[in-house]
Amino acid sequence: MSTHTAHPGHEQVDVNDPRLSQFDIVREGARRDDIEIVHYEPQVMPGSKAERRLVRTVAAMFLLTGLAATAFLVVYIWWPWEYEMGRGGDKLYTPLLGLTLGIALLGLGFGILTWGKKLLPKEVSIQDRHEGAVSADDQRITGQTMAYMADELGVKRRPLLGVSLLVGLAPVGAVAAAPLVGGLISNPHKNNQMMVTGFSPQDGQKIRLVREDGRPIRPADISAGGQITVFPGIEHGVSNLHADSPTLLIHLREADAEESRRNNERVGHGGYMWGNYAAYSKICTHAGCPASLYEQQTNRLLCPCHQSQFLITDNAKPIFGPASRRLPQLPIEVDAEGYFVAKSDYTEAVGPDFWERP
Repeated sequence: MSTHTAHPGHEQVDVNDPRLSQFDIVREGARRDDIEIVHYEPQVMPGSKAERRLVRTVAAMFLLTGLAATAFLVVYIWWPWEYEMGRGGDKLYTPLLGLTLGIALLGLGFGILTWGKKLLPKEVSIQDRHEGAVSADDQRITGQTMAYMADELGVKRRPLLGVSLLVGLAPVGAVAAAPLVGGLISNPHKNNQMMVTGFSPQDGQKIRLVREDGRPIRPADISAGGQITVFPGIEHGVSNLHADSPTLLIHLREADAEESRRNNERVGHGGYMWGNYAAYSKICTHAGCPASLYEQQTNRLLCPCHQSQFLITDNAKPIFGPASRRLPQLPIEVDAEGYFVAKSDYTEAVGPDFWERP
């Protein structure tokens, strides 16, 4: 970067002189700061056809930004994206979000670039480094410089730019806020939705624990020290519709089961186990990953995502990793036909329940 030293013989100008224009004050401030403006010229003549054409172009880009951002909000809020069995989620939902947001950001970017490259004056300045205290004159110069820069943006004499910028940016701000606000709209306590899984009794009937293929499970199906992943025996129980329901059913050895029952009694979960069998949610309380790696010798359940470990014989208490809350336990028993059923739904929120975490 080339440098230029201010003329030592330059006499300071009284910046409070009412005869000075904003640019005169800006130039004086630059000189006091050892900055010399060596080139400064408008790119278009005020009021010319070229200026009006550029203003319309920039305004159109900002309006396109506003239109695309508004379309993003409409899709985000009202598009039927929910998962449905047999057809999945709507395939257009995510592409439409990406397309509308991309157009909004491109319109905003090209609008700002065109404004800066074509409408703002060209300026070349050079400066020497220096240190100095801030005086009252320096403060006035800074204020006038900022006002001058605002004037040079041309919003006052080009009202279409200001209106289009406001119309374009307002929806963009709403786009940024929509995911944050949207997560707060749904009341997690309404219908106790955080506490309801596929194991919630239906019409007074307890829900069976079934394999992935829908077959119910008897105690004899799991050997001592073994475990199996189970699901609610209801329609669509093995699907994303009940993604909070996968449960690990474990057949503990006698000594381990006795220890687990004592710890259950200690926390008020007496009767949650059936014999030597215990069932715990597979949804990690840290980030929702499947905690599915069971080490039967140590009775530890490992979540492979972030290495949280839960001690099954102590109410699935977290003993390692980032998880701070134990896995919820599902109360189980065996029905008259000898199959495992859930005595009730989970009595604690499943997964990383940020609303309820103490």
